[in-house]
Amino acid sequence: MDITVESLETPALTKAQLAELLFEQIGLNKRESKDMVDAFFDLVSNSLVEGDDVKITGFGNFQIRTKSSRPGRNPRTGEAIPIAARRVVTFHASQKLKEQIQNGSLSATSDI
Repeated sequence: MDITVESLETPALTKAQLAELLFEQIGLNKRESKDMVDAFFDLVSNSLVEGDDVKITGFGNFQIRTKSSRPGRNPRTGEAIPIAARRVVTFHASQKLKEQIQNGSLSATSDI
């Protein structure tokens, strides 16, 4: 019985697949599609790095949250170790996206 690594991976939508969809569905050439996807993610990333929230109507909100330092514990040894303060990105799905996921429906995707 052969088990491939691909069969163990969780399916994911990649930037390359997004660019391919833009190419197929909108008619942009492949270079323009790739550049558009890259520009979108650069814009989102830069906004988050600057501390701005990113709100995508019908999809959700990305927010920066500052976590303070706290005591932690190494699970293997039980040794107490400090966890440094850091900034993390959180995502909160919109109510519309939550409903689509619960219903398994793709009918409202044109509204996003």
